Amino acid sequence: MLSSLLLTAPWDPPSKENVPYAHGGEIFFFFSDVFGPVLRIQSGSRSSKTFKPKKNIPEGSHQYELLKHAEATLGSGNLRMAVMLPEGEDLNEWVAVNTVDFFNQINMLYGTITDFCTEESCPVMSAGPKYEYHWADGTNIKKPIKCSAPKYIDYLMTWVQDQLDDETLFPSKIGVPFPKNFMSVAKTILKRLFRVYAHIYHQHFDPVIQLQEEAHLNTSFKHFIFFVQEFNLIDRRELAPLQELIEKLTSKDR
Repeated sequence: MLSSLLLTAPWDPPSKENVPYAHGGEIFFFFSDVFGPVLRIQSGSRSSKTFKPKKNIPEGSHQYELLKHAEATLGSGNLRMAVMLPEGEDLNEWVAVNTVDFFNQINMLYGTITDFCTEESCPVMSAGPKYEYHWADGTNIKKPIKCSAPKYIDYLMTWVQDQLDDETLFPSKIGVPFPKNFMSVAKTILKRLFRVYAHIYHQHFDPVIQLQEEAHLNTSFKHFIFFVQEFNLIDRRELAPLQELIEKLTSKDR
C-alpha cells in the first residue's frame, strides 16, 4: 500500500499559488491555477486505449530521432544518464520531446485506474489530506473552481493537449524556432502533470497494486522526477505532496 512508501506530505510555507486553508485544526493547501486532460483503460489490464488521444511525434522529424534516442538510453537502465541533454542538441527541443512523452505516459497510467477515480470516490482533486487542487485556465475558467478529481484531470489533460498541439508553442517542423516563452509553458505543463502522479499515488495506489502496475508507475515517476530535477523544471514546493517518495526513489542514484 502507499502508506508503506509514503507518509503524509509535510506542510510547506505558502507561495502565490499555495494558499493554506485551516479546517478542523488541520492545514490544507489549495493549489489553484491552470490545468488540462486524462485517459481511460479497461479495468484489470493495461490497454492502449486512452481518454485523450496519444500525442504522436512525426516520423522522420528530428524530434522523432530524439525520442528514439531517449528510448534507447532508457533501455540502459541508468535514468540519470538517460535524461541528460544529448551532446550538441537544443535544450528546448529536448524538453519538448520529453514533455510529449510524459504526457503520453501519464495518459496511459491514469487510464488504468479511471474506473476507481470517479465523482463519488474523488469529489475533490487532492493528493492526500493536506493538498487540494482547484482548477483555472486563465481563459475559459479564470477564477479557480473546486471540482472532482476526474473533472479536474480532464480539464488538465485537455489543456496540456491544447498546448502540445499548438505549433507556435511546440513546433514540429525543422527550422521553426521555439517561442521565447516556451520554457515557461513547459514548466507549467510539467508542474500540472506532476499533480496527476500525486493524485494516483495518494488516492489510488491500492488499485495500482491490484492491477500490478506499481513497477510501471514507479519507473515512469522516477524518470519524470530525474528529468525535472536535471533541468530544474518544477519548484521543490510543488513536489511536497510526494517528497518522501521522491527521496526514496532517487536516494540510490545520487
